[in-house]
Amino acid sequence: MFEAIKHNMETIAGVAIYPIVSLLIFFFFFVGLAYWVFSYKREKIMELSNLPLNDNQNDHPLNSEK
Repeated sequence: MFEAIKHNMETIAGVAIYPIVSLLIFFFFFVGLAYWVFSYKREKIMELSNLPLNDNQNDHPLNSEK
């Protein structure tokens, strides 16, 4: 089964660039994600982590009365 796929892929000109491009895309995605995670402000993380524990129901837009 894989021999047929391998044979078809070998006949395509320039097919060797696709694994390199996909590796670079995933590498830069995860580097960007790591940068975003480590540069996030600690105050914002604490605010978001305490959000489920907040007893003030008026802050939630679905619970506000018109």
